[in-house]
Amino acid sequence: MKTFLSRVASQSKKVNSINIKNTTQQRCLNIHEYQAKELFKQFDVPHQRGITIDNLEAIPATLAQLKTETGTKNFIVKSQILAGGRGKGSFIENGFQGGVKFTKNEQVAADVASKMLGNTLVTKQTGEKGIKVDKLFFAECLDFNREFYFAILLDRAAQCPVFVGSYEGGMDIEQVAEEKPEAIKTLLIRDLENGPTLADATEYAKELQFKKPEQAAQIMKKLYTMFRKTDAAQLEINPLVELDNTADLSCVDCKLNIDDNAAFRQANIFAMRDWAAEDPREVEAAKCELNYIGLDGNIGCLVNGAGLAMATMDIIQLHGGAPANFLDVGGGATTNQVKQAFTIILKDESVKCVLVNIFGGIMRCDVIAEGIVQAARELGVRIPIVVRLAGTNVDKGLQILEEAAKTGTLKVIAAKDLDDAAIKSVAQLK
Repeated sequence: MKTFLSRVASQSKKVNSINIKNTTQQRCLNIHEYQAKELFKQFDVPHQRGITIDNLEAIPATLAQLKTETGTKNFIVKSQILAGGRGKGSFIENGFQGGVKFTKNEQVAADVASKMLGNTLVTKQTGEKGIKVDKLFFAECLDFNREFYFAILLDRAAQCPVFVGSYEGGMDIEQVAEEKPEAIKTLLIRDLENGPTLADATEYAKELQFKKPEQAAQIMKKLYTMFRKTDAAQLEINPLVELDNTADLSCVDCKLNIDDNAAFRQANIFAMRDWAAEDPREVEAAKCELNYIGLDGNIGCLVNGAGLAMATMDIIQLHGGAPANFLDVGGGATTNQVKQAFTIILKDESVKCVLVNIFGGIMRCDVIAEGIVQAARELGVRIPIVVRLAGTNVDKGLQILEEAAKTGTLKVIAAKDLDDAAIKSVAQLK
């Protein structure tokens, strides 16, 4: 699974110094657009202003306040969910199209808001179940004639942050990378503490064709300060717009991910976490110190190691199956954590078989086996479990599973290797 930067690298000679391979899962806090804009205020970054609501009764007063504070005559109504593609999404309950809407007056804004708030928005990133919209962001309408893309990301190969920008903003940046790679410009940031010099940032801004490159450079430096001081793993502005009359710049949207490892330093930001907006299974997994991501398949995966988990999902698909999740129990999971992992996997009603793939290095195979048996007993597991164990205490682990199978506690199907495990898992669905 390639990251955006590695895809860009393969498309553009301009960024051939970037060659990132995503071999480990990085856990990050993802905050809402309106929360990111609150941080913009702290770092003096020009941005589209707005007010957030969570109930329809607040709409009239909110629109009046926004009109007074910004002078706007038109309003943008933005659904606040932790997923991209909101503007092209649709609502399940009423079929309303678009989670981001331009409106000409207060009455239209209120009508649009009533179709969004409390309803479920489906986008290309949410999956077919969608995400319920519990908050709306009413924003001022800005008149602009040009849109840019700008992001600060981490380049593992160069071991430093990188600016990624394009004068083709306001659209899917991956599509730009594929169709017009020459429109994407990058700048590696070697001075981690201070960021790029003003001169370097200005030259970079000229490459991106800003009418006011000096102003653009100053904003990029402010954004870098924000990136560094918030321990961000990703800061993405799409679009960064150039206003009609002045050519001044404003950040219209923002995606900000904060490294979970910095939670102790960023207590104020982590207090913004919207647990209700996240997959409850992922929330439960995080509390158990497990790495879980829900997918759309029907074969549950319990694996130790992110790389092994990726390989397991790939080989399931190779044999015609579909993984239901990514779940990495890590190298030092306890019996209780394994039991919790099973609990989370089985909360997905679409799971018809579980594939356990463990390579016992630090993780002992008998610990995994004990966890599986405990989970089977307490949860009443009746679906087949295909198990491939290798490494430390593998014989003891297999013995534990065999004894449980004899007592009827669980249905275990042993596999000699990963390929055999995938074939047997897919076969259980037929």
